[in-house]
Amino acid sequence: MANDKLSTYRSKRDFQRTAEPSGEKRIAGSNRPRFVIQKHDATRLHYDLRLELDGVFKSWAVTKGPSLDPHDKRLAVEVEDHPLDYGDFEGTIPKGQYGGGTVMLWDRGYWKPEGKKSPKQALAKGDFKFTLDGKRLHGGFVLVRMGNDRERGKRTNWLLIKHHDAFSVEDNGAAILEENDTSVASGRTMEMIAAGKGRKPKPFMVAGGDVQADAVWDSHRGLAAEERKSDVRAGKGSVTPVDLPDFIAPQLCQTLERPPVGKGWIHEIKFDGYRIQMRVLDGEATLKTRKGLDWTDKYREIGKAASSLPDSIIDGEICALDANGAPDFAALQAALSQGRTGDLVYFAFDLLYDGGEDLRSLSVVDRKARLQSLLTEAGDSSRIRFVEHFETDGDAVLRSACKLSLEGIISKQVDAPYQSGRTETWAKSKCRAGHEVVLGAYAKANGKFKSLLVGVYHGDHFVYVGRVGTGYGAKQLETLLPKLKALETTKSPFTGIGAPKKAAEVTWLKPELVAEIEFAGWTADGLVRQAAFKGLRDDKPAKEIEAERPAKPSKAEVPRPALAPESRSTRRKGVKADVMGVLISNPDKPLWPDGDDGGPITKEELARYYEAVGSWMIDHLKGRPCSIIRAPDGIGGEQFFQRHAMPGTSSLLELVKVFGDKKPYLQIDRIEGLAAVAQIGAVELHPWNCEPHQPEVPGRLVFDLDPGPNVPFSTVVSAARDMRDRLEELGLISFCKTTGGKGLHVVTPLAINKRKPLSWPEAKGFAHAVCQQMARDNPELYLIKMTKSLRNGRIFLDYLRNDRMATAVAPLSPRARPGATVSMPLTWTQVKSDLDPKRFTVRTVPVLLAKTSAWQGYCDGQRPLEQAIKRLGKTRAAA
Repeated sequence: MANDKLSTYRSKRDFQRTAEPSGEKRIAGSNRPRFVIQKHDATRLHYDLRLELDGVFKSWAVTKGPSLDPHDKRLAVEVEDHPLDYGDFEGTIPKGQYGGGTVMLWDRGYWKPEGKKSPKQALAKGDFKFTLDGKRLHGGFVLVRMGNDRERGKRTNWLLIKHHDAFSVEDNGAAILEENDTSVASGRTMEMIAAGKGRKPKPFMVAGGDVQADAVWDSHRGLAAEERKSDVRAGKGSVTPVDLPDFIAPQLCQTLERPPVGKGWIHEIKFDGYRIQMRVLDGEATLKTRKGLDWTDKYREIGKAASSLPDSIIDGEICALDANGAPDFAALQAALSQGRTGDLVYFAFDLLYDGGEDLRSLSVVDRKARLQSLLTEAGDSSRIRFVEHFETDGDAVLRSACKLSLEGIISKQVDAPYQSGRTETWAKSKCRAGHEVVLGAYAKANGKFKSLLVGVYHGDHFVYVGRVGTGYGAKQLETLLPKLKALETTKSPFTGIGAPKKAAEVTWLKPELVAEIEFAGWTADGLVRQAAFKGLRDDKPAKEIEAERPAKPSKAEVPRPALAPESRSTRRKGVKADVMGVLISNPDKPLWPDGDDGGPITKEELARYYEAVGSWMIDHLKGRPCSIIRAPDGIGGEQFFQRHAMPGTSSLLELVKVFGDKKPYLQIDRIEGLAAVAQIGAVELHPWNCEPHQPEVPGRLVFDLDPGPNVPFSTVVSAARDMRDRLEELGLISFCKTTGGKGLHVVTPLAINKRKPLSWPEAKGFAHAVCQQMARDNPELYLIKMTKSLRNGRIFLDYLRNDRMATAVAPLSPRARPGATVSMPLTWTQVKSDLDPKRFTVRTVPVLLAKTSAWQGYCDGQRPLEQAIKRLGKTRAAA
């Protein structure tokens, strides 16, 4: 049958003169039909597309070569069927022979038809859709027949067109021809082939006369790695070396309570194992941890399976699977400790390098498509598996994962490149709370192991976060106890107020071992609840283990509103509310009798408010000592001002030492810390105005415009704009917010001279001079003395906020005032005569915040105060 199909092919060639195959050799069909594309420099340069079908290659001469742009329609002239062994032909056809010229194997791989029609039916109809899976070409194509040339006895002309898919490009689709000018089978250029130089091509259709229908297609990178090395050693030709980095720092996730909303995200199952980067070069695989430690020897079986892959760098996770096929971290730990790694699986989810090509700038979906193709071509492997993804609603994917008792999901932005480090384009959402902790002690009861005492690092402090009392199997303890014994010490490693005291049953440890735990959330004082041990981790250093910080929600997300009153009515009395993992006691206790809408605002609603605005608010709190005003019994009861940490202070809050004060100050660096202060009734937050983590350095100036009696608010608005203009003339950029009361704050962020930062007296002196000049220019309206008797009808320009240890109410902080008003950030277009500060309340602000662009350029607005001081000096001298 095939011989009949090849009669035209044979009649055009003299096989005594040309090295082309005659087609006499029997080549069996493949389970996966193959294709080749040969670059053919004959009378004119073109590319021959050949698709295996019914024992021969159906062939077309594509005049300009294939394009990845769906808008390009390439003429493809149908030519005679070719024998299957032509798929291994690379060389020269002598002049005078049919098709005389140089032939290169430009691409090869596998293809499959698309649609319901068989390939024969599609060809007969003249509309032939198919998918290519090659080294260079991927995705869908279509051949469309033109006119009725076939009926007139002429050659049949077709158009070759790329489908719109993940592999198409909209601009310069022919660039792939220019970028790939060497053979996929030998690495040679057309010039080398014409000169007979270099090594022979690696067979694809046959090898040693035998069909390799179901073998790994090792020509995805030219020769298989071992053959490539032996060829070089034997001097059979040169091979272009592939240059791969030794290690690429991995991309990490932000943590979200729920998956990102909106389109533009894909979602993968979160695997409960060890993150491993797989590097394959010349048939040798190296497996490294997220910190670059070489763990190839620990996973010999996976390394052996990976050695057959093409040169590449792959990102993935090594897991042990339970009886149901789900990842099991405890089983992974047991397998490693007992040396039973034969059943471990590598889940591959990203491709960073494909041969010498760096793919990190491509979108995640493009990288995954390349990865799937690479793994498919390498053949089936139960040890190395491709991670599928879902494009449906992330919440639905998370719910499904949780029902299957999986750890959670990873969400990735569809069009995002691969970026080392923690980014906002990858996010993890967990089914159950999990955390990494450092072991600081262990406890016994009646001489037997009872629990672990664990902590995390907050800067240089090792902070206690609770006990882990369950999850220990007998085999785990056999492995764990010797490691604990080796780290025993006489001194507690924990620091801070909440550190556990020495007890007879407690043995301190050097804080070097890292463990994975599950827990039910945080208590109000920052301890883990119902924590269970999952296993030790030796892929991360202890110093890197910090409390996980929830990331900001995406712009598409609306901040969560305060708890609705009807939800409160369904709660049983005495039940605590869980907000960001912190238990809120007495959640229904009213803190404000009226939220300016007829209903009281409760303690839980305060915590929910902090949760809703926390990702915005935290940037203006973290790194700065923060005083709080507490109203445990509501704003109508006793209120007290707290700046120092007290016994029982939550470990979700930071403790910071300030020069000249022996007692540590409070500092809120984490969003969960806002829930912790809500639990103790903190209705106002007043941070320092220092540079973050530098209490002695001014980081911003705050001008408080405080109106006296009989001053309309529209006049305060005019004063704020006046202040803005004066600061602008001095080279400073300013921002405005309500105070939550009757005034306004004008805030200007400062750029810091790291070599010689300004002092507080210099900052305060500048603020005083600005206010003094403003008062001199309009003494009927402004004053800089606090004397109450002088303030009627005038605005007090309070510059005293700009002193060491002085504070100002934080942006978005509630106020202990009727109506639960909030210090609201504003755009300057909002600062106009009809501005009503009372509309900004705990109830209204979460929704309003989602719609505003206020303070968007705050960090970009930082300007050096030194230059402003010089300008002010010149202005005063001129006056």
